[in-house]
Amino acid sequence: MYLVRVVLPDRPGTLGAVATALGHAQADINAVEIVEKGTGYVIDDFMLTLPADARPDQLVTACTALPDVEVLWVSFYPENWGLHADLDVLDAMAESPERAEVLLTDKAPSTFHCSWALLVDRERGMVLHRSALAPIGTQVPVGVFGDLATAHVAELPAGWHDGWGEAAVAVAPCRSAHSIVIGRPGPEFRKAELARLRHLALMASEHEHAV
Repeated sequence: MYLVRVVLPDRPGTLGAVATALGHAQADINAVEIVEKGTGYVIDDFMLTLPADARPDQLVTACTALPDVEVLWVSFYPENWGLHADLDVLDAMAESPERAEVLLTDKAPSTFHCSWALLVDRERGMVLHRSALAPIGTQVPVGVFGDLATAHVAELPAGWHDGWGEAAVAVAPCRSAHSIVIGRPGPEFRKAELARLRHLALMASEHEHAV
């Protein structure tokens, strides 16, 4: 499975043209999700598969052959990951409100197309819960994420944690003393993604406090 993040003009027919171009590059598109929409442009994520003999650079060539289309990122994602609507996360949190923040942490990688997520206690500076593939160890340096009480994005240099390379991260505080941190090697998190994460983090706290 591959994630291809594309900037395209916000005009009729462009999305179809990109999808057709990817098809000509042997891509089988599983899903498309709008990441951000601005004045005259749209940023879309395409989740797709390629035959074993196809190369990812074919995807870039196919897209950039179209007028005003730019590929921001191409990366490999595990086959069992997919796109999950924010409503699915909210439904899961509503069903188990006492575990809402933990559920959000576990579901964040598939929801935000990221590699990992951490639930952090801001006051004690410690990790409370981690998703699969998240940094492990008793001394994860949560201070490198910046102000955990403020929603923001950041870029971490290689070596921020033992054995870890560069990472883009997004941080969102919950209404409790906890914060959600999500990370991936790239691309950087957009404002729209941060806004979604902040909303879900606040909703997670509301669910937990409603118990």
